[in-house]
Amino acid sequence: MLRTLLASLLILAAGVATLAFATDGFRAFTSETARRIDVREHPRRLPDVPLQAADGRTLRFDALHGRWLLVDFIYTRCTTYCSVQGSEFARLQRGLAGPIGEGKVTLLSISFDPARDGPEQLAAYQQRSGDQGTGWIAARPADTPGLAALMRVFGVTAIPDGLGGYVHNAAIAVVDPEGRLVAIEDWDDPGAAERYVRSRLTP
Repeated sequence: MLRTLLASLLILAAGVATLAFATDGFRAFTSETARRIDVREHPRRLPDVPLQAADGRTLRFDALHGRWLLVDFIYTRCTTYCSVQGSEFARLQRGLAGPIGEGKVTLLSISFDPARDGPEQLAAYQQRSGDQGTGWIAARPADTPGLAALMRVFGVTAIPDGLGGYVHNAAIAVVDPEGRLVAIEDWDDPGAAERYVRSRLTP
């Protein structure tokens, strides 16, 4: 009886230890939560990937250093998450108009479907979403390796759905002025991303 009890306790202890390891000390019960914890505790430096913006110009991530970036990943033909994300970014654009005007914050929407999302499609996406004309860049990676590097660092997954679209995760990523991914907030709670950045802006 005692031997059985001890064996059961050992199995239970092993199970608890395994669960603790797999959930980062019981803090993460989904891969998304684990990703957010990892980003918060180990900021990720972004690769200097070239982007083509909706206005046709080419820019690099390094050129955006010195300001806070709020970044989302989209494809312009999406009729679900992305269309709502666009509206939420327009709200952020209005809410952060002051810091945007001071050059402290920029919004950046990146297409993970660059073959179909050229400058014309990106500009139309912003217009549909209510773009106010300043502080929000919609862009696509200029090459395939750049797209792969960005999706890897940001933890973006986009899987073709067989109908011409994608099933993908969505979030608002926060990049600090040093060019590091430091936080990931819910895509449908832009206020959380705004509060995060405002609390860290210098007067």
